[in-house]
Amino acid sequence: MSTLLLALAVVSTGLYAGMMLIFLTGIMPALARVPDEQFVPVMRRLNEAVPRGIFVLTMFASVGFPVAALFVAPDGGRTDTQQWLLIGGLVLSFLNHAVTAGGNVPLNTALAASERTGTTDAAARAAFESRWNRLHAVRTLLALAAFGLVTASALV
Repeated sequence: MSTLLLALAVVSTGLYAGMMLIFLTGIMPALARVPDEQFVPVMRRLNEAVPRGIFVLTMFASVGFPVAALFVAPDGGRTDTQQWLLIGGLVLSFLNHAVTAGGNVPLNTALAASERTGTTDAAARAAFESRWNRLHAVRTLLALAAFGLVTASALV
């Protein structure tokens, strides 16, 4: 059971980090090239569509499986190095979610609200894009580092 949980921890943190990386390296650079009147509605629709289903499951799994793996030790026990690598990955996953909840989600909410308040697309984008991208870069690095540590815990 412990091997399965650790494998699921590696897979879920990897999938989550991959999603973050795709947004950082592909989706946001592509959207940066479009005018305000295209960027803002597309970003609003992305913010509605992404936090559902498989994404939410993967997001929670990126914390849940490492926690489960931490508490279900292998028959032969886990070395201190494995334990600390897993704990480190878990801490980074929590930090990633804290950045998301405290930074990106409020920006997403403000962008959605700008549709109802009559804010121009240029003003909405100016208040959103650079701050969101900076926070997203931080959370992507945290997710990638978490994946690296969780993976390392399975390999040592």
